[in-house]
Amino acid sequence: MIHYTLRCHEGHTFDGWFKDSATFERMAARGLVECPSCGSRRVERALMTPAIGSGAKGRGSTEADPGRGQPAQAAAAKAAAGPMPAEIVAMLQRLRAEIERNCDYVGPRFAEEARRIHEGEAEPRGIYGEATPEEAEALREDGIRFETIPWVKPADG
Repeated sequence: MIHYTLRCHEGHTFDGWFKDSATFERMAARGLVECPSCGSRRVERALMTPAIGSGAKGRGSTEADPGRGQPAQAAAAKAAAGPMPAEIVAMLQRLRAEIERNCDYVGPRFAEEARRIHEGEAEPRGIYGEATPEEAEALREDGIRFETIPWVKPADG
């Protein structure tokens, strides 16, 4: 895989991951690479600085290799904090649109409404909204299933 910083004709920059440089060139020429901010398909590689390894001095360091010496969750969280590939952003934007089209927004009452549905006090339906970490943990402890997803900006905004 090869990582590129990309720029659309509107000046938005974003990350892209491709099998190789030829794959990027083919996809860009066919208009298959899309800016997650504005949807433009006029995309080119931006000027990038090379990544230079830390050499022997960095070997064994958890900073140089986030997967070593850390719990899997910590390594995953650190990786997730980095820039998200454009393809993932686009998929999350499509998922968001689908959720907004088919589910009821309950805002900060998410935990309360999920509990009401679980207990049969409210109509079973898809809902989405916000919950505090404490509310989410209480739902999990009570066996109430739900998922969290990164809530990216809409594709049209």
